[in-house]
Amino acid sequence: MALPFLAEAGSTPRIFNFASGPGVMPAAVLAQAQRELFDWNGSGLSMLELPFTGEDFKSVMWRAQDSLRALLAVPDNYRILFMHGGASAQFSLLPLNLLGGAERADYLETGYWSRRAVTEARRYCAVNIAASTGGTDFDRMPVQEELHLDPGAAYCHYTSNETANGVQFHRVPDSGAVPLVADMTSDFLSRPLDIARYGMIYASSQKNIGPAGFTVVIVREDLLGRAHPATPTLFDYRMQAEAGSLLNTPVTFAIYLAGLVFQWLAERGGVAAMECRSLARSAQLYRAIDASVGFYRCPVQPAHRSRMNVCFMLADSALTPLFLSGAARHGLVNLKGHSMLGGVRASLYNAMPDEGVSALTAFMRKFAEEHAHHV
Repeated sequence: MALPFLAEAGSTPRIFNFASGPGVMPAAVLAQAQRELFDWNGSGLSMLELPFTGEDFKSVMWRAQDSLRALLAVPDNYRILFMHGGASAQFSLLPLNLLGGAERADYLETGYWSRRAVTEARRYCAVNIAASTGGTDFDRMPVQEELHLDPGAAYCHYTSNETANGVQFHRVPDSGAVPLVADMTSDFLSRPLDIARYGMIYASSQKNIGPAGFTVVIVREDLLGRAHPATPTLFDYRMQAEAGSLLNTPVTFAIYLAGLVFQWLAERGGVAAMECRSLARSAQLYRAIDASVGFYRCPVQPAHRSRMNVCFMLADSALTPLFLSGAARHGLVNLKGHSMLGGVRASLYNAMPDEGVSALTAFMRKFAEEHAHHV
């Protein structure tokens, strides 16, 4: 059986990067960055060299923030911050900034990364596990009726998409009067959002935003100014908001690339168009899994499957290394599952070409045909 993504015998296959992060970048963005690397906007300087206090970089920063605000229709009473570090840093900075005088916070425990957030939050406050699906190995997200919320909590935190477990919320939890906070690292910009339902959203950059190195924080203005006195100035949301995310040298090149990604998204129909593509690509891959008659198995309940990170197992786990090495030879790289969970994981971020999913499903069918006797 010929695989459609191979040009001819002996040729080098096109590379499709299914890494969970840093993830695939839009080819058009990389090409523009390459063209501008030595001379940005006729300045004679690389973006890597522009002073962050100069008007040139400030214009890049403001344009990126404005583009993001337009993409998500962010209301005027929310501030967009570009902060150092990944989402894991926000696991600490969130309670430091939002607890105020409260001592408790609600957390939904739905997989590997929300559990990490819970562990860190417990260093700063009493954590109420408002819901957990750990009893079924995180094979689904909790429904609204399962939430046991604390009305005295400073905020309610959830992870919208669990990268390691392959589960995703397809609705927004209702936290009542308690500010809702979401770690949207792995599905940010993949679908429209009603920002007004949230007190704060954060997402590290290495999935759908751009290269690793910073985190986008979108926070409602009334939640600023609550930071614990011991919070470092650089990590105080209010201080960063007042300084326009320029309290110290930001990750200038990463922000520049993120701005190019935001423009790329807008030119292709924005987040609504990304959602349509995400639905189609993930459905194609899940159909291939479900049609394999048990050769491949997704442990996640269908209604809770992630559109961003498709996790599955082979019926004979001994075949997994062979599957991964064979896929890599055909240009399908970085498919290994999370180190704690194993199996296979295909991350379908916005920049993943549709051809990449077609190539993967074709390889999966061929591999299953060749190894059907193992099932």
